[in-house]
Amino acid sequence: MDRGAISPQLNSGVKDDKRASLARSPIPRTVVSFSGYDPGTIVISTTEKRLYLVLNDGTAFKYGIGVGKQGFDWKGTETISRKAEWPTWTPPKEMIARRPELPDRMDGGLNNPLGARALYLGSTLYRIHGTNEPNSIGKAVSSGCIRMANPDVMDLYGRVGVGTKVVVL
Repeated sequence: MDRGAISPQLNSGVKDDKRASLARSPIPRTVVSFSGYDPGTIVISTTEKRLYLVLNDGTAFKYGIGVGKQGFDWKGTETISRKAEWPTWTPPKEMIARRPELPDRMDGGLNNPLGARALYLGSTLYRIHGTNEPNSIGKAVSSGCIRMANPDVMDLYGRVGVGTKVVVL
């Protein structure tokens, strides 16, 4: 097989915000009471599989997420170091070793595993990003990244900036 060729299922697809916004998360976004963190902080509960964006009034937006599968989970504090719309996906060499059929690189698009938006966490390999598999929301299935349904990651992307504190519990 030609490693440079991308099979049809690995075609990145089009960059289409309108189509991406139609995806539905199996866990609807809500506003809930929330305290203990400064407004603007993102708090990720890996056990709950929820992401909270702390607001100014003792509440937070609560989003459903997918988290790292066993052996790929992590905890800590980072900041958003970069934001990208329709990000390019470059699987790490460790992922390609586990799944050699993956491309070395995939341009952004509806079929790209990073979805419509990505928020890069510090200098780590981890991101908060959209997904082309909304059925993975609420599950522990990733290689450590935090997955969100495309409409949710697009909403969060518009609400936070580079430098935002992210606490992963």
